[in-house]
Amino acid sequence: MGHLPDLAASAWFTEAAGAAAKQQGAGNLLRVVLIVMVLGSVLMGWFLLRGYKRDD
Repeated sequence: MGHLPDLAASAWFTEAAGAAAKQQGAGNLLRVVLIVMVLGSVLMGWFLLRGYKRDD
């Protein structure tokens, strides 16, 4: 059986993001999304590139 995403968690996250956007505007939400995206890209690059390390 395949792994299904937890719909309750995704609904909660969507509701929390919407509430944050209403309270603080889109600027802070966009800033958080961009920071998470950059950190995720760095971690993904590190994970993929560490496989090319040579142990001579």
